[in-house]
Amino acid sequence: MYFAIAAVLVALPFAVDAALGRTWVRIIDVALLFAMLALGLNIVVGYAGLLDLGYIAFFAVGAYAYALLASPQFGLHWPFFAILPLSALIAAFFGVILGAPTLRLRGDYLAIVTLGFGEIIRIFLNNLNRPYNVTNGPQGITLIDPLQVGGASLAKTHTIAGLTIAPVHSYYFVFLTCALISMFMSRRLEDSRIGRAWVAIREDELAAAAMGINTRDVKLLAFAMGATFGGVAGALFASFQGFISPESFTLLDSIMVLCMVVLGGMGNVAGVVLGAVLLTALPEALRYAGPLQQSWLGAVYIDPSDLRMLLFGAALVLMMLFRPAGLWPSSIRRRELAAPREPGGAEGADVAR
Repeated sequence: MYFAIAAVLVALPFAVDAALGRTWVRIIDVALLFAMLALGLNIVVGYAGLLDLGYIAFFAVGAYAYALLASPQFGLHWPFFAILPLSALIAAFFGVILGAPTLRLRGDYLAIVTLGFGEIIRIFLNNLNRPYNVTNGPQGITLIDPLQVGGASLAKTHTIAGLTIAPVHSYYFVFLTCALISMFMSRRLEDSRIGRAWVAIREDELAAAAMGINTRDVKLLAFAMGATFGGVAGALFASFQGFISPESFTLLDSIMVLCMVVLGGMGNVAGVVLGAVLLTALPEALRYAGPLQQSWLGAVYIDPSDLRMLLFGAALVLMMLFRPAGLWPSSIRRRELAAPREPGGAEGADVAR
């Protein structure tokens, strides 16, 4: 079973390249990046129940950390394996910075503060070009070094045993490896003592504190751990794109990652990955709506970008009505929504035990 899945994953980029073209291999690469992002946000939102609308800021921190240390901006060209853990650590530090002053906030208030944090990071990066130019402002950073594995640049086409491996194929295997590691870590965290503490806080913070859980440290750990995933994904994104600017990290991107978590199923690793893949692939598939309208109706009546947002809204409304736990929810989440909540947060106490 596992060998069959591994064989499918290895053959997937080549099969997609042959059937649909190299553009769709690139879309798969982006979907894997967003899967890592969604898994990080799932720790904060799905496990700990802390609504974070500024999560894309950690993605930006990781991307800029990589870009500044591996580009002509400062003349630095550090190796990828040195920058990647550093990007994760810097993002985790920013996660603690965000989490520390918001420990007493919940619900809508926490959402507003995190939304502001995401915008502050974007505007800060946008204006950090004077009096000393650090981020190059709105122009962004170009000529970012691609990944190099064993001295071989992933930005070049390689031929191994007669098989041509394009850059999108090489990046696919790197992103797939990182995504699988992220999934493994998420599953291990979910089953750990820390993971159960996060779920207890999500259900009833007072009951969790009464059970002896240090809610302050556990919530800070959730922010830091989630930010770490975002930092790693950001570093990979910068190396993949070769160019970043503050406009790559907007509020809409934060909302999109949150939609992936909610649509897939908060708290369930497989569901979150499913949501990331669907919400990355569907907008690209809807680009064909324009040519189809032209061929069937003789004119384009609804712009594909407008149709995409309309379908997103409709899908989320339908999800709230018919599958509030998501397409693939966790068993705990499904049980919580199916059973009426008992007064006093008894479920949270059960989870903590």
